[in-house]
Amino acid sequence: MRENKYDDENFFSQYSQMDRSVKGLEGAGEWHAFRKMFPPLTGKRVLDLGCGFGWHCRYAVENGAASAVGVDLSANMIAGARERTREPNITYVQAAIEDVRYPADSFDLVVSPLALHYVMDYRDVYASVWSMLAPGGDFVLSVEHPIFTAEGSQAWVTDKDGAIRHWPVDRYFEEGVREAVFLGVTVTKYHRTVASYIGGLLDAGFVLTGVVEPEPDPALLDTVPGMRDELRRPMMLLLSAHKPE
Repeated sequence: MRENKYDDENFFSQYSQMDRSVKGLEGAGEWHAFRKMFPPLTGKRVLDLGCGFGWHCRYAVENGAASAVGVDLSANMIAGARERTREPNITYVQAAIEDVRYPADSFDLVVSPLALHYVMDYRDVYASVWSMLAPGGDFVLSVEHPIFTAEGSQAWVTDKDGAIRHWPVDRYFEEGVREAVFLGVTVTKYHRTVASYIGGLLDAGFVLTGVVEPEPDPALLDTVPGMRDELRRPMMLLLSAHKPE
């Protein structure tokens, strides 16, 4: 299934008002941890799978990357990325992540920010990334944490007064489809375990180089509504892996 809610105008309008849409990487609670997982960018050829508004592509080029290609299924996202981009060595392509195929050794770094939980066959994507990466290349990705996705509703359990009691975790080992309401729209995602995300990388031939369950950026705790509640359970899982020489 290749779902694309981001071209629904009502959904996209709400998404465009979120902090990470308005402020970019500095408005993303995990960015302070995610960027530390990047290798040195000088001279690198970068592929961004699920590029959204192109924040990671521009960051890479601004920090020395030779080129960047951003891929996203959403026409709205690609249009927004192009509007925000002035660098001539950044290219955007509208396509599903599952369909992305470039010749072997085309890139030195592949980034996939918060996209693979929308993809049914993530292991196929891992295999494609392996093929497209040059030996010595790196793969850095973020996904919604399996504790966050397991039960499915992705909503806090509250008391009768609306105060948060706890986050529900259920069906953890039952991988597969989950449907959650996000910005008022039912969105299909795929739950899988931490072991599956990591094991898939190892099975594809990668060497695991980093595993991070990021706490929110301290600078955002008191400026973004609800951010302090993100300290109560992990929302994201960040992984980095290396293709040996």
